[in-house]
Amino acid sequence: MTEPQSQGPQAEFPAVPAVPPGPGETAPPRDRRVLRSAGRWCTVAAVCLGLGAGTAYGITTLDRDRLPGLATGSDGRWDYPELSLPALPKGTPRPFSNQNDDGIHHADLRKLLLPAPKGARQDPKLTGDWTTPQRFASEYVKDERADIEIGLADYGLRHIAARGWTMPDGTESRVYLLRFGSAEAANDFNDETLGAAGGNAPEADLDATERFQEDHDWHGASKSYVYSYLYREQDGDGPVGSRQGYIHAGDTLAVIIQKRKNGGTAAVPFHQTAALQNQLLS
Repeated sequence: MTEPQSQGPQAEFPAVPAVPPGPGETAPPRDRRVLRSAGRWCTVAAVCLGLGAGTAYGITTLDRDRLPGLATGSDGRWDYPELSLPALPKGTPRPFSNQNDDGIHHADLRKLLLPAPKGARQDPKLTGDWTTPQRFASEYVKDERADIEIGLADYGLRHIAARGWTMPDGTESRVYLLRFGSAEAANDFNDETLGAAGGNAPEADLDATERFQEDHDWHGASKSYVYSYLYREQDGDGPVGSRQGYIHAGDTLAVIIQKRKNGGTAAVPFHQTAALQNQLLS
């Protein structure tokens, strides 16, 4: 089908303005009906616009989780309190600063421990205070506890601070901070005694656990001078019963252990715990 031939430029005619009624004249009855109808539609439009604006304002002022269909489901993270770094003794630099590139932590080690999340039940023996080398070594199988205690002494351990808690789902968590005399000593203890500085699994075996493997789902939250090594119990097709993590930050080594008998431990809160403890040591 061919298009019709153009007949040349078409003239553009100006719109013809309506002629208002003259003096003493009134609009015809039909015109009055049109005007009344237009007036009613203007009123309806104004009401609709007002309702729409009010609804939009109401939506913007509501919290997201109060809107039907807009609530975001939890991804499994625990509700930790807001973190803050402790004050340093007067005249001491922050770890990994220009004046402290060896990563010496001058703050109270207990203040660098990750707090327990909301809803947790505190371990009465690990309350965020100092603990002993024997208590830390008890996390591992009996045959290796003596070697761990010797390693702590040989590499110049200064302090251990620890906190433990249990979540409502039964997940047990324990976090230990071990401070040594230097970054080299902390690294050597982690590498030589625990065998947890990389590789497929730590050489020191956790008590009441099976074989471990590297946690490949962990992509790290470390700065260039903090090293994280996370492991998960080998599970085949079943739940992961235990997880362990080692964070080397200068003169301090953080050891994170999570266990759950029924249902296994979840990756998200374990990675969250490691990332937050990492931040407190950085």
